[in-house]
Amino acid sequence: MTLKDIVEKLGMKVETGEDSLQKEVTSGYVSDLLSDVMAQSKAGDIWVTLQAHPNIIAVATLKDLAGIVIVQGRKPEAETLKKAQQEDVPILVSDLQAFEIVGRLYQMGISGMR
Repeated sequence: MTLKDIVEKLGMKVETGEDSLQKEVTSGYVSDLLSDVMAQSKAGDIWVTLQAHPNIIAVATLKDLAGIVIVQGRKPEAETLKKAQQEDVPILVSDLQAFEIVGRLYQMGISGMR
């Protein structure tokens, strides 16, 4: 499944990375602790978080994540958007809470099984 499929099916707003929505999502990870994401996520994951600061881009780049979903309608900081554009990291935003997004992603066939 691609990021584009997810955006369309879940009605997310694309903040950055419109040209990278063809990226394949192989699994998912949800956490708000950057150290946890660095230790446990894997390349191709879609990362669900409420964090919106620039450090999320460093983590996504380090782990080669497919993209980031920021929940609860939070807006990424200007510096976050700038870094995301520089690093070509798709940032998607949803008004839904993390629990709801993860449930919908799971229903779409995206698992967090390692």
